Amino acid sequence: MLLNLKNLELKPFQLIDKSSGGSFKNDILSGITVALALVPEAVAFAFVAGVSPIVGLYGAFMMGLITSIFGGRPGMISGATGAMAVVMVHLVQEGNVLGGSESIGLQYLFITLILAGIFQMLAGTLRLGKFVRMIPHPVMMGFVNGLAIVIFISQLGMFKSSGEWLEGSSLLIMIGLVIVTMLIMYILPLITKKIPAALTAILVVSIIVIFGGIETETVRSFIISNGGEGIKAGLPSFNFPSVSLSLETFQFILPYAFILASIGLIESLMTLNLIDELTDSHGSGNRECIAQGAANTVNGLFGGMGGCAMIGQSIINIKSGGRGRLSGITAALALLGFILFGSNLIEQVPIAALVGVMFMVVIGTFAWSTFKVINKVPKSDVLVILLVTGLTVIFDLALAVMAGVIISSLVFAWENAKRIRARKFVDEFGVKHYEIFGPLFFGCIELFNSKFDIQNDPDEVIIDFKESRIVDQSAIECVNKLTERYLQNGKNIHLRHLSPDCVKLIKKAEKICVVNVLEDPDYFVAIDNFRQAQNALVK
Repeated sequence: MLLNLKNLELKPFQLIDKSSGGSFKNDILSGITVALALVPEAVAFAFVAGVSPIVGLYGAFMMGLITSIFGGRPGMISGATGAMAVVMVHLVQEGNVLGGSESIGLQYLFITLILAGIFQMLAGTLRLGKFVRMIPHPVMMGFVNGLAIVIFISQLGMFKSSGEWLEGSSLLIMIGLVIVTMLIMYILPLITKKIPAALTAILVVSIIVIFGGIETETVRSFIISNGGEGIKAGLPSFNFPSVSLSLETFQFILPYAFILASIGLIESLMTLNLIDELTDSHGSGNRECIAQGAANTVNGLFGGMGGCAMIGQSIINIKSGGRGRLSGITAALALLGFILFGSNLIEQVPIAALVGVMFMVVIGTFAWSTFKVINKVPKSDVLVILLVTGLTVIFDLALAVMAGVIISSLVFAWENAKRIRARKFVDEFGVKHYEIFGPLFFGCIELFNSKFDIQNDPDEVIIDFKESRIVDQSAIECVNKLTERYLQNGKNIHLRHLSPDCVKLIKKAEKICVVNVLEDPDYFVAIDNFRQAQNALVK
């Protein structure tokens, strides 16, 4: 498949984005911070998906590295995510049943990721990333609010040990360390912004726990309590999924691949928009689609669980000063370093420190302005915000966004359908004029027809579209039927001031839309050959 490089909006490769205030030091330190936060997230989402923790860690590493190098949004972090994990768990379970083995479901996940990656790369090649611009602001607010709540709820699971909720002193210690982490992240930026607050908080709390002899949940105890055996492993290796490439397999994985591709792109592109706003810069949605697809395909070939952009880790990166590609590359390589060499150290990090960081992400992610605008924006927008928030929490992001966009579109169509107007008058020659205002489309056909008095109109009627335009096939059919009704009553109807695109629509339907288009001295829309009209004027 040949790619049009112009379509991908390629820019010169820069490890550090100095134009956005990035620096080598900030990108390195923020990348390490993100890597620390990625470990429990990747492990937790791996358990949600029903796969081994190392599969989640490999997925976070490969997603982070590839999207940081080739993606369209420097500073954005990708990895294993909960939104995709909740789909993967059903895929793995059904795959086990279909293959008749407890381990074959993982192979079905890998082959599905390859197909999902192809879908995502195809979306980028076809420049579908630009359609994220059509997502209304209320949907965006609902998205960030819902995702903040989802992140918060996911962290509550960290207050468990061996499947049981912490109690007594264990719970108090956990809460106390979380509060200390959050206080450090809140106070330190008020003193200096040269030191990453999140990384400092994790290190300080880790030192308190390790050298203070405090008994609390760590990364290692969390993994073991969830059935894992630590995070020590080697490099990911190439291994094509061992499933039969048959029509039955394709029919099984196709819907899952489409859902995973859609969820991944929606979450990634909306996160890209959010990071654009936070950094006052502009990323390339199409290029990000290509990178996300390539990363998921590689995950399928090298044994990772795949994923997409992570809003929580992306915000940690941005808030810690990470702006360029170096921050994401550092996070991915640091994560790999933890897997290969630093497992003993990283496993000693208290879960409370990472939970505290994520709670601060929740506070920074939630759109608190929602409460300020709730009485100032239309009720329909409030409904969309609440609906998208609720659906994101209860179901998944893709369903929430699609529902929000559909409702916003219907509200927009309804509001515009009520705005079609017609000014009527009879000129000195006894010709009835209808001057139309507003777009003519499927939603306002009935109101448009009500503007005409066919029985009492004179023999000559002009419909002037100077302040209107014919938008769709429903409008064409409406004009066609209106014309027929006038002709059946022995009256002539003429159209004026049609814009070129409207004329094009009418001409496409000329076999079913028989009208006499009045010659217009300015636009010449009634003349079949525009050059003939010009020559006639010259003569």
